[in-house]
Amino acid sequence: MDVVTPSMMRAAGTVLADPIWPFRGHISLMHGWVPAAIQVLAAVTLVVAVGWRSRRWRLLWVPAAAVFGIALAWLTHWNITSEGLAGDPAPRQLWVWIALTGLALGVAVLGWPSAHWWRRAVSLATVPLCAVSAGLMLNLWVGYFPTVQTAWEQLTDGPLPGETDQATVAKMVASQAIPAKGKVIEVNIPADASKFKHRGEVVYLPPAYFASNPPPALPTVMMIGGQFNTAADWIRAANAVATIDDFAAKHDGNAPVFVFADSGGAFNNDTECVNGIRGNAADHLTKDVVPFMKTTFGVSQDPANWGVVGWSTGGTCALNLTIKYPELFSTFVDIDGDIAPNTGTKAQTIERLFGGNAAAYDEWDPATVMAGHGPYEGVAGWFAVSTPAGTRTAPVAGSALPEVRAENIGNVASTPTAAARTLCRLASEYDIDCAVVPEIGKHDWPFAAKVLTSSLPWLASQLGTPDVPDVGLPGTRPDGVTIAASGGR
Repeated sequence: MDVVTPSMMRAAGTVLADPIWPFRGHISLMHGWVPAAIQVLAAVTLVVAVGWRSRRWRLLWVPAAAVFGIALAWLTHWNITSEGLAGDPAPRQLWVWIALTGLALGVAVLGWPSAHWWRRAVSLATVPLCAVSAGLMLNLWVGYFPTVQTAWEQLTDGPLPGETDQATVAKMVASQAIPAKGKVIEVNIPADASKFKHRGEVVYLPPAYFASNPPPALPTVMMIGGQFNTAADWIRAANAVATIDDFAAKHDGNAPVFVFADSGGAFNNDTECVNGIRGNAADHLTKDVVPFMKTTFGVSQDPANWGVVGWSTGGTCALNLTIKYPELFSTFVDIDGDIAPNTGTKAQTIERLFGGNAAAYDEWDPATVMAGHGPYEGVAGWFAVSTPAGTRTAPVAGSALPEVRAENIGNVASTPTAAARTLCRLASEYDIDCAVVPEIGKHDWPFAAKVLTSSLPWLASQLGTPDVPDVGLPGTRPDGVTIAASGGR
C-alpha cells in the first residue's frame, strides 16, 4: 500500500486550490508561445468572422467596420499622448490590435442580421480574443504581468511572498525567531494628517529585524510604483521581495526595511506624489507613512537612514520627495523618471494637478525646489535610465555632465535619459552626489526589477545598513573622485 506523506498532501492541496498550478513554471506573458498562440487564434477567428459573404458586405460594411477600428486606435493613441502616459514608444502591434478589436466589434454588430448562427458565435468570440491580444501588446509595453502566475495572483489578490500578519511578527520578535527570509505584512496606515484616501500598503521586514526585542532601528526605503499602480506592484510585477531576500541572505539577514506605499489612492489616479486637486499624496507619504513606520516598526529616526526608490512616475516622486524633504530622506533611486511632475504638457499638468495654479506647480518643479533649498548635505541619488540593446553606455557622475543653463531646463527633450542627465548635473551643482546609470532595457517593470537588483548594494550601503560594505556610486571611485566615461549618452 502506498504511503501518503504530509508533503504529498500539501502538494495535492496546492493542485486542488490553485487553478494555475500547471503554470507554476512562470510561463511568460511577454514572450514565447502563450502570446503568440492567442494572437494566432484571434487572427484566425477574425478572418472567419469577416468571411466573404455578399458584395454589399465586402464593399460597404467591412470598410465601415475597418474605419471604426482605425478611429478607435487613433483615439487611444491621442488620449495616451494627451495624458502624458507614454514613456518609450508603444509597440506597433498595440495599435494594430486595437484597430482589429474595433474591426471585430464592427463586424459582430454590422454583420449580425445576415450571419448564420455559427458565424455569430465566432464573431462574439473574436472581440475578446482581439482585445486580449491588444492587452498582451500593452503588457509587452509596460511589463505589468511578466508571467501567467503574476497575472493570476494580481487579478485574484493572491498572497504575497512571505506574507504574514502583525500578530505573528510580534510573536517572532518576542521570541527572537529569525526567519530564513523576510516577512511581508499588509498594513492600513491612518491618514489623520493628510486626509488622503489611500489603499492598503505593504511592509517588508528583513530577517535581521527579528534578531532582538525590541527590533533594531534599521534603515528604511519607501517604494513607489508607476502611474497606474497598486502598492504591491513592486512585489508582484518586479519581484522585489525575492531581490531583497537574496541581498539579505548575502549579508547575514541584513537589509533595510521596505514600505511599499500607495501614492495614488486608486489605480488610475496619477498624483505625481504632490499635494494637489487629486489629493494630498505628498502629505500622506511624509506625514502618515513615515511616522507610522517609525512608531509601529521602530525603524531609524535619522533621515540619513531613509531613502526612496521609484520607477517612471515613481522615479519623479523619489527625486522630488528627497530634495523637498531632506529632513526625512537622504537617498533616492530615480528609475526612468521625468524632468518634473508630468500629466501631459506643462500647461495640462498645471491644470490637472494644481487646478491651474502655476505657483503651486513651481513648488514641485525639481529645478525650482533645488534652487530654493540648496546646497544640500549628505544627499545622494542614482538616476537609472533604460537604453536599447546594443547601445554603448557608461555611468556618468553628475559633475562630469555638461553644465545646465537654467533657462534651457524646460526645453530638455522628454526622454528619461535627457531628463536624468539634466537633473543629475543640476543636482551636483547643489552638492547632491549623483550619477546617471544607463542599463539595457525598456521602460517597463522588468527594467525596474533589474535596476533594483543593481542599485540595492549601493542603496543599502548609503543608508547605513548593518554589515553592508561601502559601495560607491557608479561613475565614481569609492573616494568620490569622478571616473572619466566614454560612450555615455
